[in-house]
Amino acid sequence: QVQLVESGGGLVQAGGSLSLSCVASGSIVSLNAMGWYRQAAGKERELVARTTIDGNTVYVDFVKGRFTCSRDNAKGTVNLQMDSLRPDDTAVYSCYAQGRRIDSQMTLIDFASWGQGIRVTVSS
Repeated sequence: QVQLVESGGGLVQAGGSLSLSCVASGSIVSLNAMGWYRQAAGKERELVARTTIDGNTVYVDFVKGRFTCSRDNAKGTVNLQMDSLRPDDTAVYSCYAQGRRIDSQMTLIDFASWGQGIRVTVSS
């Protein structure tokens, strides 16, 4: 099993900053991709940023220049620094990880896991 535990988030005024962190644990062999998605009330979950093991990061247009996604491969963590926050950034943010792990039969298998989600609220 793979567990993703998020921290950070909370309430901030428009224009402010927040930082999210996520740490992956479990029988992980490799973490190929890590990133963040978000889901606002009444909307579909959407990609925010995704980074691969070689450091390539993709940002969705509405966060470019405001959010920075970084990862530490050795620690199995991914962070999201959010600056210049806007009320429409209000959502539940979830960490995502994709890679390979060892299952209970000691077999190498692919996995894709999500964290529980953490709320970010931006007031106007």
